[in-house]
Amino acid sequence: MQPFDVIALLVTLTALFSYINHRHIRLHPTVGVMLIALLFSLALMILGKFGLGVRHMAAGILDHVEFGDVLLRWMLGFLLFAGAMGVDLGELSRRAGITAALAVLGTVASMFLIGAAAWVLFAALGLRTSMLNCLLLGALISPTDPIAVLALVRRTGAGKTLETIIAGESLFNDGVGVVLFFSLLQIAQHSGAVTAGSVVRMFVQQVFGGCGLGLLTGLIAYRLLTQIKDFSVSVLLTLSLVMGTYSLADALDVSGPLAVVVAGLLIGNRGRLLTMPSDTTADLTKFWDLLDEILNAVLFVLIGLQLLAMPYSMRYAIAAIAVIPVVLAARWLSVDGTLRLFGWPRGQGMAMQRILTWGGLRGGLAIAMALSLPPGAARNQIVAITYGVVAFSILVQGTTIRKLVQKTLPV
Repeated sequence: MQPFDVIALLVTLTALFSYINHRHIRLHPTVGVMLIALLFSLALMILGKFGLGVRHMAAGILDHVEFGDVLLRWMLGFLLFAGAMGVDLGELSRRAGITAALAVLGTVASMFLIGAAAWVLFAALGLRTSMLNCLLLGALISPTDPIAVLALVRRTGAGKTLETIIAGESLFNDGVGVVLFFSLLQIAQHSGAVTAGSVVRMFVQQVFGGCGLGLLTGLIAYRLLTQIKDFSVSVLLTLSLVMGTYSLADALDVSGPLAVVVAGLLIGNRGRLLTMPSDTTADLTKFWDLLDEILNAVLFVLIGLQLLAMPYSMRYAIAAIAVIPVVLAARWLSVDGTLRLFGWPRGQGMAMQRILTWGGLRGGLAIAMALSLPPGAARNQIVAITYGVVAFSILVQGTTIRKLVQKTLPV
């Protein structure tokens, strides 16, 4: 099957699933299309049990789609840029301390908590794995996925401050999580050549280098955008900003996700002193909102269909179910520690803690990182468990977070 045929099939399925959800199920678009894609995948698997080779044919098609590469190299930059454009930089700067602490300290703490708990849990279940593999699982599952979070948070009615903290954390902690994950992966593959100092240097280079690159390219693009009023040229400039920044970040060995987030904050923020022409801003916002919706829908269909290619066994399923409360507990503890560090008022802090814990959704980024692991039994185990956590996060947490917000923060 040619790449164009695969893309055509994915877009057609996405359109069909979106139509079914809009007409009959009426869930949030990202949740609805993923649920339908999951049910579609399960139906193909059931048909396979009756001797029909539909599942194997569908899995063969998915083999042409390198999920990790598609998300990390093709879609993530656009989705992060679109999400960052909608965040108020003024409000984010007022909450910069707690947002940064959640994104960095919270992610690191969660990684170690999940890694340690998973190591004990897997041993009890008879799943042999190393502590390093457990930390890899912790690193990829600890960050809240910006794509999943941003798709849902703006419809929860959580209030501007809380929305900004949740969105800001998710935009930055995915970059931190990616750096942690690939640092650990480098240690696993080249244990003799990697030292603690080299890991710290890599972390600093990736994080600060990525933010610096995004600031530079964002300012250049912003300067150009302030001098034009043509919609098509504005779109081309922002598209080239995302693609060029992400590609340059790869070449310079700095964080591409963080670079496009910083660039997106600069271009899309409405609270800055100097503004682009209002027509340009409105047109760009509409374009990136539309692109965001389309890419999100395709991505969540891909997540649902990915079930066909998942390694599965009863022990993996039990492990995934057991890891879900571990992930939630680690999230709770890391958020609690951060709020205490900043002296958040007790009553307000408890409400924040509940919402930040349950609203810390995991998504396609975690699956993409898991799929980037080298082939082997450890990879199959981590991929299957990660998929289970992500499915629970989106289908259960994603559909109930709005009710939690309404109950916790009554109007």
